[in-house]
Amino acid sequence: MHSFGITVAFLKHFGIAVWQTLPLLLTLGLGIALLGYAVGRKEGWSSFDSFYWSFVTATTVGYGDLRPVHKESKVIAILIALFGLVFTGIVVALAVHAGTIALRTTSR
Repeated sequence: MHSFGITVAFLKHFGIAVWQTLPLLLTLGLGIALLGYAVGRKEGWSSFDSFYWSFVTATTVGYGDLRPVHKESKVIAILIALFGLVFTGIVVALAVHAGTIALRTTSR
């Protein structure tokens, strides 16, 4: 039952932290999507492919099934990857913070 309490505490604190940083996370996500759309238009991709590519790039997965060929698109790809690293770093930091609080409050 102890691990269930930690899980609940973690989810509670993680949810609160995500809610507090939601404007920043949404701004980064929107920036990634809009930049991906701009690359997609330059490269002649569909809207869906542009959205897909931008988030594959932002998460640094980079399958390579879609690749920009124009120099400007490649520069934007670097920006998307940086935005994605910041986004991921924030989510990881929130998770670590929530985990720390959950462990501290449930171990008493």
